[in-house]
Amino acid sequence: MNRHRVSEYIQSLRRSQLLGHQVAAYQLNPAGQARWGSTPAWLSAPVHRLLSSMGLTRLYTHQTEALESIHRSEHTAVATQTASGKSLIYNLSLFQTVAHDGASTGLYVFPLKALAQDQLKTFCHWSSIEPLLKPAAAVYDGDTSAYQRQKLRQTPPNVIMTNPEMVHLSILPYHSKWRNFLSKLKLVVIDEMHTYRGLLGAHVAQVLRRLHRVCMNYGAAPTFVFTSATVANPGHLAGELSGLKVTTIVEDGAASGKRHLVVMDPSDGPASTAILLLKAAMARDLRTIVYTQSRKMAELIALWVQQQSGRFADRISVYRAGLLPAERRRIEDDLKHGRLLAVVSTSALELGIDVGDLDICILAGYPGSMIATRQRSGRVGRKGQESALIMIAGQDALDQYFVANPRHFFSGQTEAAVINPYNPVVLDAHLECAAVEMPLAPNESWLQNAGVAQAAERLIQEGVLLRSDQSHCLYARRKRPHFRVDLRSAGKRFRIMAGQTNIGEIDALRVYHELHPGAIYLHRGRTYAVESVDGPEKRVHVRPATVDYYTRVRSESDIHITEVQDEKYIGQTGIYIGKVEVSDKVTGYQKVLTANGRSLEYIDLDLPPVVFQTQSVWFHLPESLNKVIIAQKHDLLGSLHAAEHAAISIMPLLVLADRNDLGGLATPHHAQVRGAAIFIYDGVPGGAGFSMQAFQQPGQLINKAAAVIRRCGCDEGCPACIHSPQCGSGNQPMDKSGALYLLSRLFNQDQPSERSPGIKIPRFDSTLTAPMQPNDSIRYGVFDLETQRSAQEVGGWHRAHYMRVSCGVVYDSGRDAYAVYLEEQMDRLIEHLKGFDLVVGFNSRRFDYKVLSAYSDYDFHRLPTLDLLELVYEKLGFRLSLDHLATHTLGVNKTGSGLDALRWWQQGRVDKIVEYCRMDVKITRDLYRFSKEKGYLVYQNRDGNRLRIPIQA
Repeated sequence: MNRHRVSEYIQSLRRSQLLGHQVAAYQLNPAGQARWGSTPAWLSAPVHRLLSSMGLTRLYTHQTEALESIHRSEHTAVATQTASGKSLIYNLSLFQTVAHDGASTGLYVFPLKALAQDQLKTFCHWSSIEPLLKPAAAVYDGDTSAYQRQKLRQTPPNVIMTNPEMVHLSILPYHSKWRNFLSKLKLVVIDEMHTYRGLLGAHVAQVLRRLHRVCMNYGAAPTFVFTSATVANPGHLAGELSGLKVTTIVEDGAASGKRHLVVMDPSDGPASTAILLLKAAMARDLRTIVYTQSRKMAELIALWVQQQSGRFADRISVYRAGLLPAERRRIEDDLKHGRLLAVVSTSALELGIDVGDLDICILAGYPGSMIATRQRSGRVGRKGQESALIMIAGQDALDQYFVANPRHFFSGQTEAAVINPYNPVVLDAHLECAAVEMPLAPNESWLQNAGVAQAAERLIQEGVLLRSDQSHCLYARRKRPHFRVDLRSAGKRFRIMAGQTNIGEIDALRVYHELHPGAIYLHRGRTYAVESVDGPEKRVHVRPATVDYYTRVRSESDIHITEVQDEKYIGQTGIYIGKVEVSDKVTGYQKVLTANGRSLEYIDLDLPPVVFQTQSVWFHLPESLNKVIIAQKHDLLGSLHAAEHAAISIMPLLVLADRNDLGGLATPHHAQVRGAAIFIYDGVPGGAGFSMQAFQQPGQLINKAAAVIRRCGCDEGCPACIHSPQCGSGNQPMDKSGALYLLSRLFNQDQPSERSPGIKIPRFDSTLTAPMQPNDSIRYGVFDLETQRSAQEVGGWHRAHYMRVSCGVVYDSGRDAYAVYLEEQMDRLIEHLKGFDLVVGFNSRRFDYKVLSAYSDYDFHRLPTLDLLELVYEKLGFRLSLDHLATHTLGVNKTGSGLDALRWWQQGRVDKIVEYCRMDVKITRDLYRFSKEKGYLVYQNRDGNRLRIPIQA
């Protein structure tokens, strides 16, 4: 039987002369019994028959509890182990809703296309069982044809299965076309919610808020259902994602099979040991999945095993991102039906795709989080059979932490998934999208949040959002900003160009670190050398190259604190959380031989720094501790630097984040802190919430970091303790013993507690938000002129200096009077303009000054000019006529046009030209005064809405 093969496999491993000594720890978890709940009495007869037909006479306790919660229309989060029947909860709820009202709809949101396709098969199978229940479902994703998309919008099925990107790009912007579906929406399912963390989580949180307000517009109030692997804070995460009050269900009633847990500390690296373990499993006909940390490693392990496995060569496959959808579906199906005996995968097979009943899960390196570990190990023993999980540790600090503390690995305590739903960079983008979908009303609940209201006001001042002059609703200036928003990025992206071919993209934050001039770039097995980086065009130009080296950058960072949000003290150590501005500058790169890792030449670079705002936690070290570290003959900077690395490496134990999601800085003296400091910051603009978790649990972070260093047997430091592959200074300087001394005593000072003398940044800097005060003491002039010739007559607008002046009019605020100048008086007009503190005009820079240049060598752009047309263009991106602004701002109309003025000149009616020009000057003056008093002008858009243009004149 399978049970005996798994037990024999583990026993053989532990007794093996080749591998037994590599087993660092072993634990056997006994089988867990199922706990059953009652089937809800309110389920309709067809739903009862459906359950009976599938052999489901009883439900697990968590299933019953969740069904009752959803039936009460409570937003619900369910976080239980894999294969515990979470999909049954929302499918059963949907079937019950359809049994009551056949027109009801549900929106299922999955993080991956493959999950949606897998769930569609299950749903269609259910729908085919009970004759009286035939709800329809369809997948709506990037592979859906244009014809099928139109058909789904016009005649929607009961359930649409999709992903966050499609909700953002294809449903919300065109919600009126989805009216039939959205108006009857009863259930929104957010599956695998733990994947929505960090930056992606911030984006999804705003997408769900936008979805909720659109549903309300159609009179729908759907119940949100969140499902997740076991995560430390499911209710909090669901609430942050949705902005709703959520009922949480975490008590798991599902059965579990006996499971063997093994931690290995390999002699020759995780890959070599994984190959031996996989071959031994296949020889016993045990169905096995191996997880690797990279695509390249997955390909290599699968290739090596195929070459060494003889009769099993065609029963093993690799599974990774980058394979065609048809290839992935075939591998999933072959694995599910036993045609494949083993698969080597990246995280692509981590989530809940049904691949059948597997026996052994081998992790070639710790996945980076306990949630990922549980998800991956959840691929085996899904039907309660005996199974095994083997984690082969790498040289990373986290891997070695679990070798030293296997009980922490065996206990499987999951991390908290954190997001910052009000990340300002993300929020700005989604507020604009929301205003396109429906105008933002002043009283709607979304805008009542202080952070959202502040962001909206900022966008109004920038001209991204425009306030209605009648209803005070907010409208978006641009029509389709959605396509500029990447849910997996916070900023602009660079295109990677090989000649005229776009071979990929990279985030602007990482472009100089990975694709600086001279960098070696690998793409699908091919090597490229970076020729140049075009910042304005957001392009990186590369060329094919054959080289025997790779490149490693050097960089330097600086941090400026902009706001202290909270602070606390342990002993004499100050711990702060706040907003910071990070400046990261790549200074050069090293060429390193691929064959032996020997460093070749170092090349300096002169590149612009990447600057972004984020959130950070920082530790202000007491001066007494610094003196003791120096007295003990430790290098202070090396000690701080090594301690920073150790703390960052261990952060994923506290929060669901990768080391690459974090950044750090250690310094013996920071000007604002006024002393030695260690910063750990979120590596994304606006912050992701990671550093806040460290601020809340500083003791755990520091103690675990010290334990990592204490346990490591190296002399000077290594990747298992204080070295980081992301270090911009090449892991120099480093003082391992000094870091351990520092961390061990950071919170255990004998001296009495003292408050840090560090700088106190105000929570809110009033100088940043105080409105501009009007300055009535300046003498300003308002100026306009008319010409004798048209642009057509002189050969175009660029030849305006040939048009000649018919008359010019100047309003002088000092005299409160108008002055009229004819062509022969241009020298007097020019001198008059030079005497003002401010010259106000409308298209004066681009046109009037060019016309005047025919009469003087004076550089008119030296005049202190306020051009109202320029200000309008800066805010809107397009120009408006003076007549349009006068009509909608002042309620007055012009008395003529430029063509009239030209005709009057030909007729010799200079008096009419003067009257017309004087009226234009008066209108321009009144618009200037209005904008100075009110802070805006008004225009009417194509939809007939009168909107305010924020103008600080």
